[in-house]
Amino acid sequence: MRATRENWRVGFALALTTALFWGLLPIALKLLLVGMDPLTITWYRFAVASMALGLFLTLRRRLPMPLTLARSGWVALGICILGLTGNFVLYILGLSRASPTVTQVVIQLSPLLLLLGGLVVFRERFTTLQWSGFVVLVGGMLLFFNRRLPELAHVSGGVGLGVMLLVLAAILWAAYALAQKHLLHFLASEQILFLLYSAAVVLLFPPVRFSMILGLTRPQVGLLAFCCANTLIAYGAFVEALGHWEVSRVSAVISTAPLFTLLGMRLVGLLSPGLMRPEELNGLSILGALGVVVGSACVP
Repeated sequence: MRATRENWRVGFALALTTALFWGLLPIALKLLLVGMDPLTITWYRFAVASMALGLFLTLRRRLPMPLTLARSGWVALGICILGLTGNFVLYILGLSRASPTVTQVVIQLSPLLLLLGGLVVFRERFTTLQWSGFVVLVGGMLLFFNRRLPELAHVSGGVGLGVMLLVLAAILWAAYALAQKHLLHFLASEQILFLLYSAAVVLLFPPVRFSMILGLTRPQVGLLAFCCANTLIAYGAFVEALGHWEVSRVSAVISTAPLFTLLGMRLVGLLSPGLMRPEELNGLSILGALGVVVGSACVP
């Protein structure tokens, strides 16, 4: 369907909203980690998303009935639950050891790994543009880490361990996305997400430290609220954008998320010097970040 002028504007605005929220998320999480542990933050994010989505589906009378799933559906659901839960946990654990900018750049591997998985699982093929995007994305990452390559070799701690956790998070996200593609034969996307969020709430319940929320400052409470709302707002805007604009163009806009992270880090440094360690980027690093954005835009 050819997009109208109005659809183009709405689709672009929604896709840009998604990129903005995903770009600012690692900054908010990094600041919140000062007052809460990673698993507790992740549990609250899943709990709020589960309750909000559950209320929405209840009002629409569309709550999922997983008992009707075929055996392959149950297998796919299990992979989705473990994949998405693991992705969220490893993402924030990686973030706790790396900067928001590094986190956002490395996590751009997710769509690339999804495509590689599609080659193996669904026998899909890369177009020339996608292969070009693959090369540009990988080259961009090497340029981005040009001053830190020796650090990445030490995976026992620091940035090296953080990057390794983020790569694992990207792998788990790709596994989740591939399994969800099969699960969409049985359930709608919002029903799948409700089941995944609810299962994650149960899985992460034992280590949650509820008392930590009482020790948060008002700004930290605001950061927690933003992180909890981020998933719903960003995903909702993403789904709506797809209804108004072509998938390739929506993906291209969303791939700009690392740029919003860079801008957000710079803004935090200007408004509150010392609040967060400034990102040390040289010219090659900035060029590499742009390469990651361009490569990500070409991969979908």
